[in-house]
Amino acid sequence: MHCLQGGWLALLAIISLVLPTAYGASLAVMSIDLGSEFMKIGIVKPGVPMEIVLNDESARKTSTIVALRNGERLFGSAAENTAVKFPKMAYWYLTQIIGKRFEDPHVEMYRKRFPYYNIIKDEVRGTPLFKVDDETTYSPEELLAMVLEKAKSSAEAFADTPISDAVITVPSYFTQAERRAVREAAEMVGINVLQLISDNVAVALNYGVFRRKMFNSTTQYYMFYDAGATSTSATIIGYQMVKVKEGDRVETYPQLSVKGVGFDKSLGGLEMTLRLREHLAKLFNAQKKTKTDVFTNDRAMGKLFKEANRLKKVLSANTEHMAQVEGLLEDIDFKAKVTRDEFEEMNKDLFERVLKPIEDALKTSHVTLPEITDVILMGGGTRVPKMQDMLLKYIKRDVLGKSINTDEAAALGAVYHAAELGKGFKVKKFLIKDACHYPIVVEFEKQTAETTEDKPKVVKRTLFGRMNPYPQKKVMTFNKHVKDFSFNVTYGDLSFLSAEDLKSFPDHLIHTYHLKGVEEALKKHAEKAESKGVKAHFRMDEDGILHLDKVEFVFEKEGEAEESTWSKLGDTISGLFGGKDKKEEEKKPATDETAQEGDKSSDKSGEGKKEPDDQQPKADSGDKKIPADEEKKKDETTEKPAEEKKVDDNKTDKKDTEKADNTTKTENKTEEVKPKVLVIKEDIVAENVSFDIPPIPADKFKASKKRLTDLTAKDKEKKLLEKAKNDLEAFVYDMGDKIHDEDHQKCSTETEREELSKMLSDAGEWMYEQEEDAKKEVFQNKLKELKKAVKDLKHRVKELIERPKALEALNSMLNHSEYFLVSVKNLTLGEDPMFTEVEANTLEKLINESYQWLESMTKEQNLTPLTEKPKMLVEDIAIKYQALDREVKYLINKAKIYRPKAKPKTSKNTTSTNDTKTNDTKTESSTGDDKSAKSDKDEGPQLDVPETETKAPKRRPKSKRGEEKTEGEEEILQLDESDKQEKSQDTTDKTKDTDDTVTHDSSDL
Repeated sequence: MHCLQGGWLALLAIISLVLPTAYGASLAVMSIDLGSEFMKIGIVKPGVPMEIVLNDESARKTSTIVALRNGERLFGSAAENTAVKFPKMAYWYLTQIIGKRFEDPHVEMYRKRFPYYNIIKDEVRGTPLFKVDDETTYSPEELLAMVLEKAKSSAEAFADTPISDAVITVPSYFTQAERRAVREAAEMVGINVLQLISDNVAVALNYGVFRRKMFNSTTQYYMFYDAGATSTSATIIGYQMVKVKEGDRVETYPQLSVKGVGFDKSLGGLEMTLRLREHLAKLFNAQKKTKTDVFTNDRAMGKLFKEANRLKKVLSANTEHMAQVEGLLEDIDFKAKVTRDEFEEMNKDLFERVLKPIEDALKTSHVTLPEITDVILMGGGTRVPKMQDMLLKYIKRDVLGKSINTDEAAALGAVYHAAELGKGFKVKKFLIKDACHYPIVVEFEKQTAETTEDKPKVVKRTLFGRMNPYPQKKVMTFNKHVKDFSFNVTYGDLSFLSAEDLKSFPDHLIHTYHLKGVEEALKKHAEKAESKGVKAHFRMDEDGILHLDKVEFVFEKEGEAEESTWSKLGDTISGLFGGKDKKEEEKKPATDETAQEGDKSSDKSGEGKKEPDDQQPKADSGDKKIPADEEKKKDETTEKPAEEKKVDDNKTDKKDTEKADNTTKTENKTEEVKPKVLVIKEDIVAENVSFDIPPIPADKFKASKKRLTDLTAKDKEKKLLEKAKNDLEAFVYDMGDKIHDEDHQKCSTETEREELSKMLSDAGEWMYEQEEDAKKEVFQNKLKELKKAVKDLKHRVKELIERPKALEALNSMLNHSEYFLVSVKNLTLGEDPMFTEVEANTLEKLINESYQWLESMTKEQNLTPLTEKPKMLVEDIAIKYQALDREVKYLINKAKIYRPKAKPKTSKNTTSTNDTKTNDTKTESSTGDDKSAKSDKDEGPQLDVPETETKAPKRRPKSKRGEEKTEGEEEILQLDESDKQEKSQDTTDKTKDTDDTVTHDSSDL
């Protein structure tokens, strides 16, 4: 029974450990702040709220770089070192070229900044490719996927649980193609992207989450100025409390809305670092220590790039600093002094562009500078003193907002949003309204009934304007198109972009949709139904990516007229009250849906008599995608006028009834009827021809995913190989030192030590003679062989070290057990003993046997040399210790639950001897009360020791007092005892004293 209970307890303990891990594995989420130079990773899991992940070097941020060298991948610091020694093998700043065409000016700028990369054009997609060798190329999506996979593995190692759900930050100015490319890179490595969130929104969310009590219904404006590694942006955010209807309740939540954004895609710390590198290279050439031009050596330029990056950070806090590079070129050291003034002068034109993003953001948001509550700085570039001075002068304030962690704010804001989107976390809601930066327009040709030779007129309608909030759904209706037609989705007015950025949009066209089946649908329903136009359902999702969900041709027709429900109810009520007057005038049926929709279309799209272009579509904002919702809404608008009319009719009926009270005229009431409108929807085929950068083809995506999986498996195998090598090397050196220490020398002979030393030395040489492609099993087997050779020696040394401690513990247990035995023997006396003689004898026997074993084994061990297997083992000593400990604990636990036997209560006769009947009755009643009291006592906490039988372990012999008695016999004994107490009170007192002396308690121990 005890074994079964122990098994259940062990099983429960395992479940309690496994379930939280398995449950937490499905709940943990992460965020990846994907910067151009560094990335920060945040996680949320049960018990770990909003924590930044530490990488393999225990750093809180990791370089966004991957190096491919000798068939292996390197990340973080190792990849940075590779970038210095072998620049063409390390790839970073990938967000600068991902999702861009090969001819894009930013790709051309990337090639100029890093001329050692061999970048070719992907003839299928028109995007850049990194050519590693004659047979291997990598797309920017594949390289970025490797970086994201490293972020995922770091998060899983830090959280000690699998993680697949993530929110990834991207620059707010990313286009449709760039956002799709980042999502594809994440999907390659098994990351489930909950959302792509703009980095400025993530920072604003992190700022607002901890200040929600500061906001109210009045909008408060804040500016976030971000100067990063490759770009600079200014964002104006509006915070306010808004009311949201959730079911039947109206809740109030804080909300942030993007009001305006300004950005410069090429203004960042990278450009400053490159200019400082050029300056250092010129200084080195001017020293003329070598004939080789430093600009021609990629490795030397890589060293200068690293030093320039360090120097830039130091000059932010110092006015001058010495640049130093050891062995820059041809083993020649470089050393030169650079001042902050020189740094500012070489970047003078860049500092002139610092304020442009702020001006653009203010212009877009229509918010004035005095309305801005605070200007918050973020990004490493804001640490440059010159930039801070210019910002302070422009905004005319004494201080700038530095209340957030510029490195981690975006990651923490994104992981908070990830927890809200995740499955198992409940967080305080903070609503987000991001904004569309590039306006999107729909173009189509106007269709006319007449055939003319003139070129059809092209109509343009804005679908999503600049700074329109998203996510959002819109429906665009083409009212007058009766034949198959096509429309284009393009970028709108981009004049707000710089001349350089405009070159990234050589053609504004994004998609062309060819609609087929329009004419057939019209012929099918034209005679029986009225056309309501072709409706295209657009959606801009949470990632800022545009989708065309469906296209349908909508018709409406009137079915058979049916009596209104309100009319039936009104007739019934009128009949009950005797109202039979006929209505003087039949009202027109409920408002026609077609008319309503037509009016709505006319108002929104400019159709009607005043607008000649009656074919222009309308773009309805809001969720009008679900047909059922539309029909339900129309039914409500149909029924409501009927209800109001019926109420008026009832009032009229009541007045007419009062006037015609004495007349016999009867009029038949005309029943109100309403037309039943049926909505017919025909799906239209929309063939998409994309002019944007196409997504990765399915077969190529699958191949890329497999290649990344193989690289991951190879990296894992390499780590296991390195571990096997390290374990073998560590054992060789560790054991080589130990065999010469005092304990090992005592337990081994000189010959044995020489043999082991030679074996370890040979193993060390053997390890370095192995080939690079050797399998991990080779090193693991060698380690097992060495461990087997030293197993006996290590066992003897272990026994030598641990035996004195074990003997000390056993002697202490024997000493305490002897003292405890004396108390046990004393508590076996009396009528109600706490322990039995068998229990005392058992403990005494165990103590004597332990002493005998200890004495004999000590003699044998003293006669046994230390170089041989010991006779007295620590394991045997532990067994003896556990046996004594178990017996003592058994007796102690028995003493804890022991309760002395209660004395039987006596009853005295208080009536005269002549009234024997009454006395007997009272005595029986008293005895019954005693029994009842005794029963109540037994039902209390002392049930472990019942009065009729003393509970004890099985080894305790039964006593005569434990025999069962009948109820009558028990009463007679009580009466006799009571009479005896009346006759001789002194004797009873003596008896009580004697009983008290043999009553024991656990405190006696």
